[in-house]
Amino acid sequence: MHTRRLMLNLLSASAAACALPALAQDWPDRPLKIYQGFAPGGNADAIARALGVEIGKSLGKPVVVEAQTGAGGTIAATNVARARPDGYTLLLATGGHAVAGALYNHLPYKTVADFEMISTVTFFPFLIVVNANSKFNSLRELLAAAPSHPGGLPYGTAGVGSTHHLAGELLAKTAKVPLLHVPYRGDAGSLTALLSGDVQFIVVPPTAAMPNILAGKIRALATSGGARWPRLPQVPTVAEQGVTGYDVSSWAGLMAPAGTPRAVVERLQAETLRALQVPAVRQRLEDMGGEARASTPEEMKALVTRELERWTQVVTEAKIPKQ
Repeated sequence: MHTRRLMLNLLSASAAACALPALAQDWPDRPLKIYQGFAPGGNADAIARALGVEIGKSLGKPVVVEAQTGAGGTIAATNVARARPDGYTLLLATGGHAVAGALYNHLPYKTVADFEMISTVTFFPFLIVVNANSKFNSLRELLAAAPSHPGGLPYGTAGVGSTHHLAGELLAKTAKVPLLHVPYRGDAGSLTALLSGDVQFIVVPPTAAMPNILAGKIRALATSGGARWPRLPQVPTVAEQGVTGYDVSSWAGLMAPAGTPRAVVERLQAETLRALQVPAVRQRLEDMGGEARASTPEEMKALVTRELERWTQVVTEAKIPKQ
């Protein structure tokens, strides 16, 4: 009986191995779908559509983008993790994918293991922004003033558990200063609070802040990434202002359900790389504040793994309640 079962298992494995190249050879024979977990018309939606159009052109099949909003992108991620791993159902994941893995106690999927990473698409920093009338002219000045505020210097973000929030908590930890997080409903809420003087600064993506920066209503004191943001080259990084080692960039990348054939993953990675070399796509991503940057599947897996570990530590040390 044991020998018979072993032979059946070996035959099954052999058949599956033979089927994978056939699937990859015939793929795709119908439209693909990219799920993204945020509002239609937002950054994630725009990134998925810009990428999907170009991939579809090369594959000769339409790529449909569908928004499945809610729970910080975890609804879309859940549906993709549970989808058939045949290369037709993809996820446009953002930096919030790793944040959710750190913040939620009982996700119905594993942040890394339940997905095949395909390629990163874009990286973008956050801006640390103050009201145009603020007395703070640099991040150094702002952080130096933090200890004199009872309970910590108040700052606003798009909400509890957002990447913005964790970027602020990491700033407090790395700079060793007390900062008080004040959550709002999205970037629009935090910008309104800043303009009305309810908080001293906010952590915000470039695209959300630029209209008010250009209008002279707010000022950027720092960018969160490892290098200055090209659209505001005069604004120094956090690390340049004395917070050594601080480097936070959000990202977006393409994933598929775990078990998607390697040949399909490699084809999608190659198509992503090709799409990111199209000038119109690169310009679209730059207009959203990002830098087009592809990766190998292995590089993206390492990135998500590092991000999950880092944000898990931040959540634990900042005592942010698990959701």
